Amino acid sequence: MDPIAKYISQKISKTRWRPVSPGLLQQPEVFATGSWDNENNSVSVWSVGERGVCNTDGELDEEPQLLCDSQHAGDVLDLQFLDQDRLVSASSSGAVTIFKLQPDCQALSLAHVWERAHGYSCDNAPCTAVVCRSPELVSVGEDGRVILYKADQTEVVRVIENADSSTIHAVTFLRTTEVLTVNSIGQLKIWDFRQQSDSPAQILSLYDSLLLV
Repeated sequence: MDPIAKYISQKISKTRWRPVSPGLLQQPEVFATGSWDNENNSVSVWSVGERGVCNTDGELDEEPQLLCDSQHAGDVLDLQFLDQDRLVSASSSGAVTIFKLQPDCQALSLAHVWERAHGYSCDNAPCTAVVCRSPELVSVGEDGRVILYKADQTEVVRVIENADSSTIHAVTFLRTTEVLTVNSIGQLKIWDFRQQSDSPAQILSLYDSLLLV
């Protein structure tokens, strides 16, 4: 199929496909986008494929169709689906936000926001990345913090205050209780939330990282 382009007059930072139900042998048809560096940023939900509409010639228009959107405070630095009905965003304002998507995908509403999840003593710090494994999610930021949340709880579950002395750029789950982070100099750290200590379970050097490739 030929590529399809659609002009939407916004700078897009992230695009994520909505997960399909397990066991269904079909391609995802709904995706979400997050914007950045706009006067008003937003998280938007779009559809393709069978949700397309007919054009004036009666042919199926396969351009992405906007289903719904919601305003977003700050740039969207990361965007992840927690499950089929919930989206999590990381903001340049330091906030982590959960959005609720209606089953028919016609409305996107704010479910919960941790306003200053990431920040310094005198200013906000951008939240650079989030990772989800429902119901848990983890965020990292320029302040070097690693934060664990549960989607159904308003209080933060765990904060590792000084996880890194430099910006943490990405995070991913290794196991249910373990995440892997990478900082601005490419150093990898494994964190085990079962441990009470705020020290990493393992730090991987460049040599160790090459062995994993």
